[in-house]
Amino acid sequence: MYRTLSKLSCAIKPTGTQALKRSYAVSSTLIKPVKELTHLDTDVPQSTLDKVNEFTKYTVNTYARPDVVIARGKGCYLYDTSDRRYLDFTAGIAVTALGHSDPEVAQVLYDQANKLLHTSNLYHNENAGALAKTMVEATRQHGGEWASKLFLANSGTEANEGALKFARKWGKQFSPDKTEIVCFTNAFHGRSMGALSVTFNPKYQKPFAPLVPGIVTSPYNDVDAALNAITNKTCGVIIEPIQGEGGVHPAKAEFLEALRKRCDETNTLLIFDEIQCGLARTGKMWGHQHFNVTPDVMTMAKPLANGVPIGAILTTEKVGEMIKTGDHGTTFGGNPLAAAVALNVVSRITTPEFIDSVNQKGEHLKSLLKQVQDSHPDLIKEVRGKGLLIGVEFTKDPSPIVKMARERGLLLVTAGCNTVRVVPPLIITEEEAVEGVSKFAGAVDQFAASSQ
Repeated sequence: MYRTLSKLSCAIKPTGTQALKRSYAVSSTLIKPVKELTHLDTDVPQSTLDKVNEFTKYTVNTYARPDVVIARGKGCYLYDTSDRRYLDFTAGIAVTALGHSDPEVAQVLYDQANKLLHTSNLYHNENAGALAKTMVEATRQHGGEWASKLFLANSGTEANEGALKFARKWGKQFSPDKTEIVCFTNAFHGRSMGALSVTFNPKYQKPFAPLVPGIVTSPYNDVDAALNAITNKTCGVIIEPIQGEGGVHPAKAEFLEALRKRCDETNTLLIFDEIQCGLARTGKMWGHQHFNVTPDVMTMAKPLANGVPIGAILTTEKVGEMIKTGDHGTTFGGNPLAAAVALNVVSRITTPEFIDSVNQKGEHLKSLLKQVQDSHPDLIKEVRGKGLLIGVEFTKDPSPIVKMARERGLLLVTAGCNTVRVVPPLIITEEEAVEGVSKFAGAVDQFAASSQ
């Protein structure tokens, strides 16, 4: 098996490379809704149900999952234990930018696992240092001259926890009372205690109160409210330039510009959470580049290693130099395995050609989804987003549509209020986009008929 991997990596070009050579016909294809239900939940074999029941006995019940067990993946497709194929419009919640079982990623994992897995941060390792340099230089090449220092963690929520700590220390330079952190409605920054405290969602927060003190929540995209919220007691402002979990809502340019100006006036760190919208997902290397506003601190994670757990904090020179030995740390962050994969991924998804392809694919996919909207104007309120971070907002709860789509072999995920999030792998082809939206259209047709 392992020898085969070496041959595959040389003989097969990644799907993403093939996709770059395509031209995308933005509106030439007419969608034909798929009516056939090929993946009924009632058709799940008893052996799979038995396996799910067995797993459930030993697993903390934190997820609402269908009785489907995913066994393998390839490109934009996943396969369950019954070998039923699903077109994945979730990408593991915007993670697998290069698709599933990417040959190059598999080869890097194999090579690095045979070389060095772990040292801890008691010592330098080649891959972590190289990744820090690569990330800073790539960001600068895309216009981010502010980027200077990188801290490596293991996940998005860890990255945000670190960013909040950086903000608290930053504030102490000016005043012992400069400890408040401003966040925004509909935000999602993670589920650990600090990140949860800046995630304004009562469903997530209430069971774990009291939360971290000193948090001020302001309405997203409300300039006047934000200006009032950010004071000389504020050490940090954390915001997603494009909200993902909150419903795929881009910030207004004037809102981010006002935040930047107010943060400068009050010596406050502006933190951009780019965990979902960063790294080419929106058709720019970073989501904030749509708005011509730069942060002091930026967090990233999801697609950074294509599914291998990793997170990172990118800072300006002033912020990076402020953090001293012992201020923060991690056992696994920056491990050679995750860093090696991230180096491969970043080198591929930050090229101008790849990013341009994401823009083309995003426009094509939105044009297809708008055909479905045109067929159901009373049901679909809006198709919005940038690149391949797309939200389809409904006038009713679309949760049943996710199930109806899955029973046609399409995987979707909801986001925010009445919104379906469409976040396929960034290597999606034109044919796969048409296939997915056709199945989505069939699910919407079924939902509309059942709602009458």
